[in-house]
Amino acid sequence: MTLIAFNKPFGVLCQFSGEGTNLADYIDVPDVYPAGRLDKDSEGLLLLTDDGALQARIASPKFKLPKTYFVLVEREPDDAALDRLRRGVELDGKPTRPANVRRIDKPENLWPRDPPVRYRKNVTDVWLEMTITEGRNRQVRRMTAAVGHPTLRLVRSAIGEFTLADLAPGQWRRLDPAGSAARPGARRHG
Repeated sequence: MTLIAFNKPFGVLCQFSGEGTNLADYIDVPDVYPAGRLDKDSEGLLLLTDDGALQARIASPKFKLPKTYFVLVEREPDDAALDRLRRGVELDGKPTRPANVRRIDKPENLWPRDPPVRYRKNVTDVWLEMTITEGRNRQVRRMTAAVGHPTLRLVRSAIGEFTLADLAPGQWRRLDPAGSAARPGARRHG
């Protein structure tokens, strides 16, 4: 069984073919597929595996595997906005599961985004750490927008016990499916 942790850069598609920069530009391991997805404009931890059962345990909402994100939002959310996220918000007529959310300082060792997030002198940007246990389409972005704080940057830092650790954008490493890191992988692009 193969399990790979990849730090997906901004602008990379979570597929191995098609137009645009994609996983094939970074990972040359046969027969692995993403266990879950990250949007093109999101960054961070993506797990890939060749084991269908493991892929389902990672990606399926029925297993409630926590996924943790660093979220840069527009304007500082008040306690009421954070409480709404903690209780769950309605998306497409259906409530989300409650999120674990807290304000944080800018995460340590966070790489600069290319292109940078637009800076506005008169609008405060605030970092949140947010953990969800489902994975609806663009869920974190839609949840923060629903409480009046659009997401400006989204970086997934953990999936269950697996974390980015010291992976730079575009780097990958093989993992022990039981949770411990194995050997680092090559960076093929950029």
